[in-house]
Amino acid sequence: MVCKLCEKREVEVWFGNWCASCRKIKHYLNLYDERVVEILDSVLSRTDDKQENKIKAEIKTEIEVKEQSLKKQHIKKCDYKK
Repeated sequence: MVCKLCEKREVEVWFGNWCASCRKIKHYLNLYDERVVEILDSVLSRTDDKQENKIKAEIKTEIEVKEQSLKKQHIKKCDYKK
C-alpha cells in the first residue's frame, strides 16, 4: 500500500497509512503544531543559499532567547538565596 501523504513510498505495516518519513512529519506536527508550518513557509519558500542563511538566523535567534531565559532563571535563583 502507498503512503497517503506523499503517495510515493510504501507503507511499512499493513495497518498503517504513512511511510516512515511522513509518520515522522506527522509526529512533528503533533508536537509543534503551527510552528512546523511557520518554519516550512519561512525556510523552504527560498532558494537553497537563502535557506541556509535563514536556518542559521533562526537557530541563532532561538539560542539567544533560550540563553536570556536561563540568565533570568539564574538571577531569580540568586535573588532567592539572599
